[in-house]
Amino acid sequence: MLRRYAAIFWDFDGVIKDSVAVKSDAYEQLFAPFGAHLAARVREHHERNGGMSRYEKLPLYLRWAGRDASHGEVERYCELFSIAVFRAVIDSPWVPGAREYLQANHARQFFVLVTATPRTEIQSILSALDLARCFREVYGAPATKTDAVRSVLARLECSRTDTLRIGDSESDYQAAQTAGVEFLLRRTELNRDLQRNYGGMQCEDFVNG
Repeated sequence: MLRRYAAIFWDFDGVIKDSVAVKSDAYEQLFAPFGAHLAARVREHHERNGGMSRYEKLPLYLRWAGRDASHGEVERYCELFSIAVFRAVIDSPWVPGAREYLQANHARQFFVLVTATPRTEIQSILSALDLARCFREVYGAPATKTDAVRSVLARLECSRTDTLRIGDSESDYQAAQTAGVEFLLRRTELNRDLQRNYGGMQCEDFVNG
C-alpha cells in the first residue's frame, strides 16, 4: 500500500523505532527528585502528548515542579534529557518492516522525516542508524510538524492524494489534516483513544499491516 505514494512524511519515535517508552522513562527519571507523584504526572502527560516537543513540555514540567522555567533552565533540562535518551533511542527496537522499507524504496519515493525531536539530535541518530541517506529532507524541533509538511508540499510537484503522513500521535494526524494529505496511523498501546476516534488507515507495523 505504501508503494503507491510519491511522497511519504515519516514520524520517528513510535513509527521507525519503538522508542516512546525510552523517552517516558527519561522524563520520569528527570523529575523523580521532585517526588513520585510529580514524576508519574510527567510520564502520563508525555505519553498522552507524544508528538509535542520537549521545548513545550519541559517549561510546563518545571512549573509543575515549582522551578524556574526560564530559557536557560529549559535549555539545561533539554541537554540533560538529550544525554539520557540519545543512546537509548538508537538501541531501542525497530518497528518491524520500517528500516527495510526505507532502505529498499528511498531512491524511488520522496521520503521526508518530520519529528518533534530537535533537528540536530535526530540527524545524529539517523547517521548512527545509517538512515540519513533514506530521507531527502529532515525536520525537527523547533519547526512544527504542520509547518514542516506545508513547507515541503509547497515545493513538491505531486498531488496531495499522492502524499502520505505516517504517525502515531494526535499531532501527526493534525499535521496531515491541516495539509490535506492522507494519514496512516501506526497503532500503539499509547494511542488507543486516537485508534477509536480515527476511522482512516491504521497498521500494527510494516510487515503484518
